[in-house]
Amino acid sequence: MRCKFLSFVFALLLCAQFASAQSSGVWVQIKARPSLTEATVEAQRYAQDLEDVNGFALGGGWYAIALGPFDRVTADRRLRDLRRRNLIPRDSYITFSSAFDEQFWPLNTTLGAAPAVAATEEEAVAEETATTEVVATPVPVVPEEPEFRDPGETVREARASEDQLNREQKKDLQRLLQWAGFYNSAIDGAYGRGTRNAMAAWQEDNGYEPTGVMSTLQRAEILRAYNAILDGMDMRLVTEFDSGIEIQIPTGVVTKTDPIYPFVTFKPRGDIDAQVILISQDGNRTTLAGLYEIMQTLKIVPLDGDRRLTKNGFTLEGADDEIVSFTEVGLRDGQIKGFTLVWPTGDEERRRRILGEMRTSFTRIGGTLAPDAGLELLDDIDLLSGLEVRRPKFSRTGFFTDGAGTVVTTTEAIGTCQRITVNEDYEAEVVGQEDSLGVAVLRPKERIAPISVATFRASALPRTSEVAVAGYSFEGLLGAPTLTYGTVQDLRGLGGETELTRLALAPQPGDAGGPVFDIGGNVVGMLMARDTGARQLPNDVSLKADSDAIQSLLAASGLSAASGDQLGALDPVDLTEYAGEMTVLVSCW
Repeated sequence: MRCKFLSFVFALLLCAQFASAQSSGVWVQIKARPSLTEATVEAQRYAQDLEDVNGFALGGGWYAIALGPFDRVTADRRLRDLRRRNLIPRDSYITFSSAFDEQFWPLNTTLGAAPAVAATEEEAVAEETATTEVVATPVPVVPEEPEFRDPGETVREARASEDQLNREQKKDLQRLLQWAGFYNSAIDGAYGRGTRNAMAAWQEDNGYEPTGVMSTLQRAEILRAYNAILDGMDMRLVTEFDSGIEIQIPTGVVTKTDPIYPFVTFKPRGDIDAQVILISQDGNRTTLAGLYEIMQTLKIVPLDGDRRLTKNGFTLEGADDEIVSFTEVGLRDGQIKGFTLVWPTGDEERRRRILGEMRTSFTRIGGTLAPDAGLELLDDIDLLSGLEVRRPKFSRTGFFTDGAGTVVTTTEAIGTCQRITVNEDYEAEVVGQEDSLGVAVLRPKERIAPISVATFRASALPRTSEVAVAGYSFEGLLGAPTLTYGTVQDLRGLGGETELTRLALAPQPGDAGGPVFDIGGNVVGMLMARDTGARQLPNDVSLKADSDAIQSLLAASGLSAASGDQLGALDPVDLTEYAGEMTVLVSCW
């Protein structure tokens, strides 16, 4: 009530004081407190982030914190600017030196210092046209530890100080006590027995008399402990005009790079491998769904984690041994905006605190990132809008054996994989495997309808017969399989194995697992990997697993395949097309 009364009185005095203000100084009053101790703490806190912080007695036991002195134009501009950036309370107002008595902060100063010089026209223009503005965080910064731990407040004074807290501030104190492990009841802002007991327990644990009423500096101490985890993070409110986003960012560990549509990326600036990505583009629900799919191909979004897509937004969570990633994107009024936080694994409390600040502060402002932003910087096929696309560990070849999409491939393709895909889009699982033969059978987790499937040759293939293997020689870089031609060199393996055939053929590593065709397009086997243990094959010698052995493995897995002999020879062009319809890229992730 006293504060409201003073505000009313000051408002009445504004007109009368304006004439004298030009000589005595104009101030932005931001706080009034009923005790010197409380006002000193407030002044220390604001001085961490703002310049020109002063404290004055008002009379009647009240104390003011004010910014200044300024001339009237500068004071009005500072008031508007600081309100807009949420650095001062919304009820801050203009006042004059005549409203103040003795100055208590900072020490050894006198009232009535010269007014600050107004900003030049050039400075004002530069301020308005800047594309990125970094300002101090509105999160309270607690003052340094005082020389004494007990500020000397009596229980009565502490309770009077506590009474000045609004309901939300009281809830905040309950949350702090809950975080510290002393409170486990409702966060309601009502200080009953549970809250008082929690306060007393905290006081006793921290060397204070357990009164159950926390003093001003005790409240500051628990807040300081809570904020200590963010030391060095330098959380600041970043206004990104290019993307139309305002958000808290840990500027102590990330720094902005050139925007590349639709992302504005903040890369690590030190030892902490963190990233912040702002997302901004025009679009609709179709665009949103496309972005949802594209984001999951990026290395910054690990495979393991929740994915949720709604009509007007999506979230992506992912974690692996190195990073934890969170993405939140929304569609509103034809604009898609959001952000991603990437943080090192094992630092969960700090990551959670930073993520909470980012989600709470995220604000849409006008505009979206221009579609041509940064396109001239893209010169790497492994980058998508400046971010690295997730690539498999390696890829090999396989081929369809039935209409349900069953795939035969080499066991090399499934060795140490966390995830196996067919043609990159379809996840698959192993349903059969014969290590001695080097053959594995995969079943896609969702049904695939192949255009063509293998027909295994029923009769034996004569020696010196011409053959061709279809394979992804360069592990998918070319986007389609190629044919490599050779001849049958021996109907047995290197150790006399009857289920293997030796070929005079020089494939690439990516060809392993590919179907081997005769000139009529019948599948006579699967190309084996060149790794044969201690033996080193000559460059022009390869082995294939014969069709009979592959069919036996399929039968053991409860599957079947077509067999027969296509007479005559296919034109190389037709064989290439036919092989491409049944040959698949098998990737190990």
